[in-house]
Amino acid sequence: MVTSVGLSPDDHGFRPGAGTDPGEVLHLGGTPLPLTVPARLYVCGITPYDVTHLGHASTFVWADVVARVMRMAGVDTVVSRNVTDVDDVLTRTAAERGRQFDEFGLTQEFHFDRDMASLHVRPPTHAPHARHHVSHVVRLAMALLAAGAAYERDGFVYFRGAGVAEGRDRDAALALLAENGDQPDDPLRDDPFDVPVWRPSGEGDPAWPSPWGRGRPGWHAECAAMALATLGGVVDVLVGGADLEFPHHAYQGAMASAATGSGPFARREVRAGTVGRDGVKMAKSTGNLVLGGDLLQESSGAAVRLMLLDRAWSRPWDYTPDALEQAEALLEQLYVAAGTRNGSVTAVAAVRGALLNDLDVPEAVRLAVESGGDAARQVLRTLALQ
Repeated sequence: MVTSVGLSPDDHGFRPGAGTDPGEVLHLGGTPLPLTVPARLYVCGITPYDVTHLGHASTFVWADVVARVMRMAGVDTVVSRNVTDVDDVLTRTAAERGRQFDEFGLTQEFHFDRDMASLHVRPPTHAPHARHHVSHVVRLAMALLAAGAAYERDGFVYFRGAGVAEGRDRDAALALLAENGDQPDDPLRDDPFDVPVWRPSGEGDPAWPSPWGRGRPGWHAECAAMALATLGGVVDVLVGGADLEFPHHAYQGAMASAATGSGPFARREVRAGTVGRDGVKMAKSTGNLVLGGDLLQESSGAAVRLMLLDRAWSRPWDYTPDALEQAEALLEQLYVAAGTRNGSVTAVAAVRGALLNDLDVPEAVRLAVESGGDAARQVLRTLALQ
């Protein structure tokens, strides 16, 4: 059984008056990211219609680590993690269970929040819900229309997306759009790559008033609007799963940039590698899910968290029961190392450097176990493995 050491969950190694090393710079994707204050993270959150599996958990744990490493370096950090509670899949699932979409979403969100707390994921600064930001989507649509980046037709507002897929294989990009419910064969669109910012609602769909009639937001527009509403026109880091790169992140960023006239929406992007089982990506449709809540009944949140972090953040991987056992053993080594008295400043600097170097958790843990003492305690604090 893994036993923790006595560290405060909010202690990231920063002490008022202690200062920070001005040479410390976070690198993501091999590129330095000089940070202003506050640093702004936007995390693509859940659609609350089902349980949280390891693929979801991995994304949110990595997002938490990005924020904690920034705070370790002495940078105030604001995190906005959305809840997509206006979504056709959520509406259908709620109806199948005889529930209202918003009430059902709140129930599922409760289970998600409980799992996140068990995994030591800090609550975000902002948790925007799509149903509370419909007016912001309407304003986004109006801005896109005014900029000539969108057009209205039969109650729809379509974003002009022909340039979003540039550099991608056309057939593959269209297939991804269709897979994500964007209907590229819709005859109302000027171009198959145009996507809805606003769309009319049918019977049984959630609906709000707009200049184009009663309707509801498009998925990509929801995220763009919620990011703009909570963090402004540019974010330092956009975090999500690797499977969101296209179309979701691509369109979200394109809409935000077109509406504000700014440069790239996100200065850097962190997309957590997909989690699979037996060589197949975890998904409800394949029935190969491993639920975070189930593992948390068998092991500590710290051990599950370390299992999710024990690799490069972009690397896809397969879950096996052995992976959790190995994480439990490694965590025990960290706790033993943290109980020693080594106060090496050099060792602490080395683990901080590893974490700032593309969130290299395996190297930071290796150094911590090897050096022990303050270095191990720094890793436990920053990675929230207490």
